[in-house]
Amino acid sequence: MALTADHVALTLRDEPDLGPEPGWTPLGDDGIDELARHYHTDLGEAPLWVFAYGSLIWKPDFDAVEHVRASAYGWHRSFCLKMHRWRGSPQQLGLMMALERGGRCDGVIYRVREGDRLAQIRRMIVREIRFRENIGMVRWIPVHTPKGRMRALVFWAGPTGPRILSKLPLEQVAHVLARACGPVGSCAEYLFNTVLHLQEFGIHDRNLWRLQELVAREIEDIHGPCQDKAAE
Repeated sequence: MALTADHVALTLRDEPDLGPEPGWTPLGDDGIDELARHYHTDLGEAPLWVFAYGSLIWKPDFDAVEHVRASAYGWHRSFCLKMHRWRGSPQQLGLMMALERGGRCDGVIYRVREGDRLAQIRRMIVREIRFRENIGMVRWIPVHTPKGRMRALVFWAGPTGPRILSKLPLEQVAHVLARACGPVGSCAEYLFNTVLHLQEFGIHDRNLWRLQELVAREIEDIHGPCQDKAAE
């Protein structure tokens, strides 16, 4: 990888937590419970599989008992979600990853522990959704695995609306990712962790691989050679 931990360190800085994006409406405990029950009931007796393509691969917020490589056809990873919180700020727009239509996305599906499945779903909703404006960003999708075709729950698939920047050139995405940072970390850090952990599963996303090269170059243009480069 061209993008290293030393590059990422150059992008990290303290940013205040300004709370949710303006205009977003918290679901509240009742709304979270209702949504969790909906997906729990919809499953019936079937096991819950969750499709991870980004941060859920390297930072899952549920207890899994099994994982399998999986491919989602008709979807691809895209840094298309604008944000001025989380990994962005009002001064520097951030971009986070979602699934957009078209192509193929290779990832991992995790089978969630059965005994407290409703509580596990609730934890995921608190992490991924939390606001009424985001309810449409969770859905069931078919995935293809060595075990055959399966149904999996996925978050942030098919986003629409004014906060979406679709089909940006990778060079423009890299410009943002090399600069954006928020209270939970930088966009470069997110990209680094995603590519690194995809590699561990033997997954090579061509666009992300090119993107990490561009981001490393952007960071060096801003800050100069990072430590590991300078030591060579």
